[in-house]
Amino acid sequence: MHIPFCARKCAYCDFLSFPGSRQMQREYTEKLIEEIKCQSAKVKEYQVISVFIGGGTPSILSIEDMTAVLQALANGFEMLPDAEITMEVNPGTVTAESLSCYKEAGINRISMGLQSADDKELRYLGRIHTYDEFLKSYQRVRMAGFDNVNVDLISAIPGQTLESWKNTLKKVTMLKPEHISAYSLIVEQGTPYFDRYGEYVETKNSSLTQEERQRLNSLPDLPDEDAEREMYYLTREFLKEQGYERYEISNYSKKGYECRHNIGYWTGTEYLGLGLGSSSYINGCRFHNTPVYNEYCSAHLDREEAFQGVLRQEFERLTLEERMEEYMFLGLRLTKGVSAHGFASSFGHNIRNVYGMVLDAMEEEGLMEYIDGYYRLTSRGIDISNYVMSQFLT
Repeated sequence: MHIPFCARKCAYCDFLSFPGSRQMQREYTEKLIEEIKCQSAKVKEYQVISVFIGGGTPSILSIEDMTAVLQALANGFEMLPDAEITMEVNPGTVTAESLSCYKEAGINRISMGLQSADDKELRYLGRIHTYDEFLKSYQRVRMAGFDNVNVDLISAIPGQTLESWKNTLKKVTMLKPEHISAYSLIVEQGTPYFDRYGEYVETKNSSLTQEERQRLNSLPDLPDEDAEREMYYLTREFLKEQGYERYEISNYSKKGYECRHNIGYWTGTEYLGLGLGSSSYINGCRFHNTPVYNEYCSAHLDREEAFQGVLRQEFERLTLEERMEEYMFLGLRLTKGVSAHGFASSFGHNIRNVYGMVLDAMEEEGLMEYIDGYYRLTSRGIDISNYVMSQFLT
């Protein structure tokens, strides 16, 4: 479920998000609840094993609006008793009262966006909070009784050194969150960062003000490729020492706290997207909601034509070959790899009959290995995972 509003757009962010007035938030909440009612009526045969409320900054909504949305979800869908229900929050946007209401309404996992424990690096990223403000919010989350917390981190950001990254890892692990997502910065087109660091001048963002451009140009350079790789290795080794198991290329957790929702994406579980621009994958079909705010909020979703046109855009039925390809390149993100038995159960084909030549070639290059019924990337394979995964695409 997508809540697109944020206090301020970060310089590196290419997500569908933007600041929104209280009136816009109220309008969006009402439309989202309407969508929940319409969508849930069409998937009555499904049970929900996980919910992920992301953004934007979901915690920017008022307590009343968020509670109303959560109540609509509970009323509209059949939730399993142990369903994992995650909500993203940003430091400085939660209070003891709001967290208590979230917990009472069914939220049982909190994902906090920290990115860095260095205030200078946070300013470079365009974050609206300091590390101290993160600590206060984190303490509120714990005091509210949440015992399943993720912290998001980003490495290879402007001005970052191996030592400052290690300091961030130390500070975060001292707090003992159950889960840590550690991603390397990607400079995406359409973001202010691309204007500063992008390779192709002709496609850079031309909408920046002179003041914004001067501020971006004053940022330090990104760490070079060697430093970025050292940060990656440090992350893997340091978190392992602190008791975090890497179960996916960029995700680490204490035993039993792997993110169920994300594992669903990587193993081909069906999912329904709710809200502006959200994507869905149901019954072998992929589609998404409109990313245009006014189109979404003005649609009469109770009318079939509007429902299909606004919530079923770019509807595509995947072929068997496409589904098998996705199963491989998504599943290989998991450190345990792709199950040969699971492949056969899902598609009715032996994995070796379909990809035997590719699997053999990757094993010969030392990029993949077969262990206990799973084909997985080796350490070297993870280093060049994009190359390995591309071998399974036609």
